[in-house]
Amino acid sequence: MTDVAKSTARDALAPTGTLRATINVGNPILAIRDDETGEVRGVSVDLARMLAADLQVPLYLHILESAGKAVAAVEDGEADIGFFARDPDRAARIAFTDPYVLIEGWYIVRDGSNFFDLADVDKAGTRLTVGKASAYDLFLTRQIQHATIERAPTSPTVVETFLETNAHVAAGVRQQLEKDAETFGGLRLLPERFMVIEQAMGVARSHGVAAEVFLSDFVERAKSHGLIADALNRYGVSGVTVAPSRIVERPRS
Repeated sequence: MTDVAKSTARDALAPTGTLRATINVGNPILAIRDDETGEVRGVSVDLARMLAADLQVPLYLHILESAGKAVAAVEDGEADIGFFARDPDRAARIAFTDPYVLIEGWYIVRDGSNFFDLADVDKAGTRLTVGKASAYDLFLTRQIQHATIERAPTSPTVVETFLETNAHVAAGVRQQLEKDAETFGGLRLLPERFMVIEQAMGVARSHGVAAEVFLSDFVERAKSHGLIADALNRYGVSGVTVAPSRIVERPRS
């Protein structure tokens, strides 16, 4: 268990008396919104509810369409916690837990293109479409040296934007790209990932060390107790890996 008292953690993580959590429905691995009912469900929703129950406070879900907006909401004090990919560009104002799931970033191209492996992408003249302020946008902005990065408004619109603008390559989360390839047709993924996205929980650093410590402990307990794996199975999410827990179970005597 954490060394932070529950009452201290409650005051730090939910200073208004309600835990305000951002939910990014732009990442279908973590959360989706039902088009007919408006209901939001997914791994991140379940974790937010578990944390609120643990703290014994009400929960408010701040539903947003992109990772960039979710990050900004926590940074600007509109929410207390969120579900983000760990990234050094975000770490100045947000304290991250260790990851709870590992997601892969891949490239997609047209069937008849001359792009066949990762080395083909970062070349002068290549136009690469990414989701604005996504984890892979931040990563590729640091890594890409020759290709031109172009940004779609959100991650779910990357392939649509890539097709509309006649770009050469699109980047995204593997599951979303596979779904888009099936929807649009005439597309193929390159044969290997370009990055592993470490999906974590985060809290604004302004909430203090107690909030950071308790949130990190919460994520480790959720992993070690199998709650992450259960949620992924419940929502039929495949192709992701539950990150290893730092908690080592003691053998029973």
